[in-house]
Amino acid sequence: MFTGIIQDVGRIDSLEHQANQSLFVFATKLDMSAWQLGDSVAVDGCCLTITDFPDDKKSLWAATLSPETIKLTRFSKLNVGDAVNLEPALCMGDALGGHMVSGHIDDMAEVVSIANVGEHKKITFEVPENLKQYIVVKGSVTLNGVSLTVNTVENKRFSVNLIPHTLENTNLDGLIEGSVVNLETDLLGRYVERILSCKDGAGK
Repeated sequence: MFTGIIQDVGRIDSLEHQANQSLFVFATKLDMSAWQLGDSVAVDGCCLTITDFPDDKKSLWAATLSPETIKLTRFSKLNVGDAVNLEPALCMGDALGGHMVSGHIDDMAEVVSIANVGEHKKITFEVPENLKQYIVVKGSVTLNGVSLTVNTVENKRFSVNLIPHTLENTNLDGLIEGSVVNLETDLLGRYVERILSCKDGAGK
């Protein structure tokens, strides 16, 4: 589990797309001395498993991505040197500053407009039709791993407000119209929908 509070903006050191998998190596400024093979790290909100330390834990770690992960995330569009938001897995006793984030990406959301509001930015996104019911006003949403509060909702579109701290400490400051981000909706809504559908006899 994660919180949606980004701890570092890393970069892609290398990548290789193969027939049945993709190999990524990420660089980070975080202290990796306690990290182990098999640990989880959220990269742009996507939970990845550490499979190697190419430089013996100095600054690089590797992960293998499945075709499903590539299909549902922006990793298919990224290149060497691109910035990625990083958050190690939550530990017992850590502060839950954002909201409960699973690291399981639902799909991508597209930026449709960006407006400057003083030092802040109001960004409007559009989501796929099958995900619009999970976006609610004042609810939580995770974009590229960042825990954010939904300000407005209109059909498939919703807006969030990015404060200067978020802009300075995540890769969301680089978004332009047409950019896509990894989207994870609030998982509580998924559970509620499933429970209600089963009670109504519609769930299988």
